[in-house]
Amino acid sequence: MRNENTSLPKKILAYVGKLPFFKIENLGILQIPPHYLKIILSRLENKKEIIRLKKGLYTSSEFIEKTKRNNEFSSFLEFLSSKIYSPSYLSLEYILYENNILTEMPQNFTLITKNKTYTFSNSLGVFLYHKIRASLFCGFKIKRINNFFIYKAEKAKALFDFLYLRKNIILNKEMVEELRLNLKNFTINDRKNFEKYIDLEGSKKMKKIYNSLFRK
Repeated sequence: MRNENTSLPKKILAYVGKLPFFKIENLGILQIPPHYLKIILSRLENKKEIIRLKKGLYTSSEFIEKTKRNNEFSSFLEFLSSKIYSPSYLSLEYILYENNILTEMPQNFTLITKNKTYTFSNSLGVFLYHKIRASLFCGFKIKRINNFFIYKAEKAKALFDFLYLRKNIILNKEMVEELRLNLKNFTINDRKNFEKYIDLEGSKKMKKIYNSLFRK
């Protein structure tokens, strides 16, 4: 019995160490009774050999260490962000900082979702998901980076999302200016894309914010 108790965790780790993430149902192939499997996973989590991303979703320390050795850890985290709560894409502060539109580095992963607004916190970081209406869930691309498929907003859509979520508290041009947005690298094409999302959303508030940004 002791050999079995020792071999089963090793069997699980050998299997999940090759996976970027996994759910309990993915381990059915190992033919371990469900109640016992949960006990083993709990023990492995306590030993920090696996990491719970959220209830029922895990990754392994072995896979994480592999991404660090290969300088792929950052892209791995971006990949995971849209798997933790799907459908979703990276946007808002995270993408605006990446494009130098915001100069203050965000402390969290910020994403847009069609689901309800939610926050997940685990040992890998804090993941913030903001709900947007289904018709505005667009303007992102799937990028392949280090063999990970990552969902990221285009520059213009990240700016739109950022302002859209604040439209009810941005009351005047001065409040727009207080956001300290750096739009020097916002190209004519970016602006046209931004206008497209303004038209799609259709509210007077967003058009007023647009005018405060681009019409001096």
